[in-house]
Amino acid sequence: MDLDLIFWLVICFPLNVAFLVSSFYQVLTLSDLEADFINPYDASSRINYFIVPEFIGQGLLCAFCLFTGHWIMFLMTVPVTCYHVMLYMKRQHLIDVTEVFRVLNAEKKFRIAKLAYYLTIVIITVFRFVCDALKIAYAYLLCFGFYILTA
Repeated sequence: MDLDLIFWLVICFPLNVAFLVSSFYQVLTLSDLEADFINPYDASSRINYFIVPEFIGQGLLCAFCLFTGHWIMFLMTVPVTCYHVMLYMKRQHLIDVTEVFRVLNAEKKFRIAKLAYYLTIVIITVFRFVCDALKIAYAYLLCFGFYILTA
């Protein structure tokens, strides 16, 4: 039971928060580009810097959920991981500087959808972490309380 708590606190929560922050930064960069606060080259380079590490982290998170037996979390992360693999295989994962204005609205909507998805995953991760912590606390309380009553 303690390993579940470590899994949620050490692996899932930091990765999901990193994905959430990365998606928010990408939406913010696309909004700045839309308002013409930054040029297309800077926006593309800022967004492309985070894409491959996000794909690798999402794949690792999906694999960790599979190997540790967290099936619901695995089933929730598999579609995004498969979509990332598909984008990477088609070489469509990076934003092109010359076509950034043509795909700006679609990319912005996609990043906002990913932001909502990662926010949902963070909320579920915190919920599972709290549930596992309460289970452990309750088990220790029952064990310790039984020990005091029998002594």
